[in-house]
Formats: sequence, structure tokens, C-alpha cells
Amino acid sequence: MIAPEAGLSVSRQCALLGVARSSFYYRPRPESAEELELLKRLDRIFTDHPVYGSRRLQVALLREGISVGRRRVRRLMRKLGLWAVRPKRNTSKRHPEHKVYPYLLRGRTIDQPNQVWAADITYIPMQQGFLYLVEIIDWATRRVLSWRLSNTLTAGFCVEALSEALVRFGNPGIFLGRGQRRRVSLSSRTALINRCVN
Repeated sequence: MIAPEAGLSVSRQCALLGVARSSFYYRPRPESAEELELLKRLDRIFTDHPVYGSRRLQVALLREGISVGRRRVRRLMRKLGLWAVRPKRNTSKRHPEHKVYPYLLRGRTIDQPNQVWAADITYIPMQQGFLYLVEIIDWATRRVLSWRLSNTLTAGFCVEALSEALVRFGNPGIFLGRGQRRRVSLSSRTALINRCVN
């Protein structure tokens, strides 16, 4: 946009564009090695303890022998996009549109394969981001019937894992989606559950 070799002076070009002349000459400084090391340590501590806010992260760094102020920790957390995981308000209130499923295992003895299956999703922290792992498990044998990895948390890889388990092992007597162990299932899982039961 601004060309120093053009017929107009740099100050005149900046004035025409409405940009401060100091912005044209500004060159950002690269992060220092000390700052990068501090960012790595913060990220590692936060990955181990995602409930830590800036105060507890400051204490954790102090235990490792790094004296750093809370405001700096807060600034670095914002830079890394970190915030403490904590319950939000009204999380125990049930959404009126979510179907409540009965708890199907009360009073049952699970002692045969294909009697009860469960699905679970977890994440695996990587150097840059996360991988998501879904597994379909037989409760009687504790066997993983199928699993899938994905770098995005979409329903597609979950459906693939369930479809593979259904093809290889047939229909189970009871299928517990991830939310059903808490007796509430989200509407997005309803199709999977209906497909498995029918």
C-alpha cells in the first residue's frame, strides 16, 4: 500500500490512508526465549490442571521456581486462549426439549457379551490441538468393539464406529450413549440410539 519509492513522501501517503507514520515503520519484535519457555510451561500446567485460573497457575509456576506476576500470567493465558474450566450457572437444570431416558441397568446383572454396549468420547492432547477418540465397549467382556480417531468433534466418526460395531457384532440388548449414564441424552444422539436398538 505505501511505497517509499513513489512520487509522494511516506508521511503524505500515510496521511492520505489515515495511518500513523509510526505504524509504517513498526516492526514487531519476536518473542524472547524466556517468554516462549514460560508459555510452554503454562500450557503444560494448564493441560494437566484445566481448572486452574491465573492465581493458581501463578502459584504452580512459583512452585517450579519461576516468579511471575498474576497480570502477566493472565496476559499469557489470553495469548494462549486459555480459561479455567468451571461449572456455568444453571447447569443442573434440564432442557425442556431433551428427552429423558430411563436408566436401563438398574437391578440387572451384566454377564453376557452383546448384552450391554456403551459409547464414550475422550480427547487426546497433541502438540498442536487435540485428537478425539470414540470407542464402543461391551460391558460384560470389557472389550473395545470399535473405535475411531478424528481431529474434529463431529458426529461422523462416531456414526462410523457404531456402524462398524453393529456390522461386526450385531445388535446389543442395550446401548448406552454417553449421556445416558447420567439419564439424560441429547437429541443429537437419539438417532444413534434408535438405529442401534431397532
